[in-house]
Amino acid sequence: MATNRAAATEHLFSYGTLQQADVQLATFGRLLDSRPDRLPGYCLALLAIDDAQVVATSGKTHHPIASRGEPADGVPGAVLAVTLEELRQADAYEVAAYRRERVTLASGAQAWAYVDARATLP
Repeated sequence: MATNRAAATEHLFSYGTLQQADVQLATFGRLLDSRPDRLPGYCLALLAIDDAQVVATSGKTHHPIASRGEPADGVPGAVLAVTLEELRQADAYEVAAYRRERVTLASGAQAWAYVDARATLP
């Protein structure tokens, strides 16, 4: 089923594998429109991925994971334009260590981002 780009009403900030063309094609069946942005107040670590399907899709055994850091910290990435259905597909792709939460980016835009679910909520 072809996705109508006009239906891409959600913004998803990606700092990792969801920016990869092969992951987008495998997860969403298309390449997503994107623009650069930054997630302030977060820092990155690496997470070992033990889900064989996710490793097969991304080609990587370790993925970056964003956790709250200092105000001066920031994570570069891209804002992806997705539909509600694609947001659900992204949820299915991400492993349990990630939690999707609403964030404010350096541009001032609101977006969803997958952050460290193991960290305590503010």
